Amino acid sequence: MFHVFQEEKIVTACMLSLLAASIFLRIALGMLYQNMIRESDNMASTENKMLKQCKLKFANCYQMSNGVANIPIFVDKFLNRMKWGPFTFETLYHLSGQAMLLSVVSAGVGICRSIMAGRTLGDILPFYIVSFFGLYLYFSISTVVDIKKKKRVLKVNLVDYLENHLSPRIDITRQDIEMLYGDTGTDGRVVSGRAGIGGRNRGRQGRRTVELMPIGLRQPVDRLTLDEARNIEMESEPVRQAEDNMRGDSVLQDAAVTEEELEALLKEFLTN
Repeated sequence: MFHVFQEEKIVTACMLSLLAASIFLRIALGMLYQNMIRESDNMASTENKMLKQCKLKFANCYQMSNGVANIPIFVDKFLNRMKWGPFTFETLYHLSGQAMLLSVVSAGVGICRSIMAGRTLGDILPFYIVSFFGLYLYFSISTVVDIKKKKRVLKVNLVDYLENHLSPRIDITRQDIEMLYGDTGTDGRVVSGRAGIGGRNRGRQGRRTVELMPIGLRQPVDRLTLDEARNIEMESEPVRQAEDNMRGDSVLQDAAVTEEELEALLKEFLTN
């Protein structure tokens, strides 16, 4: 009964290849999603490259925009852009269904060719059997794998981690950096360590001291002090002159006494 497959080798090869490809893609997607779900349970130490990219992209967006307004939308965009090779996960999911439909179409082509060749119903029956068996296997595996449910679970895990675990840590880290290095930029990004230190140094150099007495009130006091000093000097100048005269007179008197004593001593010496 299955000798028709040998007679229609090209059609049979296409039918079986497309059927195997559709089932393989569905199983591969299920395994990829299951692996990511397992890794998302411990996102802090995950080794999955796509999940690491998700964390890094979220952190960059959070710092640049000072927060992410709608985290579920961010996760949806990330899930829609996940790739396996050159194809996204969504493309592979749809390719799996299209491959199954093309397998059924190939079986129909084989049936039409068999009818045109004058074969009986028993000869073309294997195409029907393989088609129905392939459809049953495809939908059974799709139900067991349940890619839509896995995608939904992965989204919940990612939203929970980004919103409840990563976002608070980013805020705490930024506050610590601000405490260590000082001010931040206008867009919320933290200035580098050297820039912060330089800013603090400039702030210290340009810091103004507090005036204990206003300048406007200090100038008259200074002027009064100068005027009083000048008056005191003018008043004390005659006193100094008088003192100098008295000192000069005393010196002269001392000098006169000394001369008289010398003359008396000379007279006594001559008379003797």
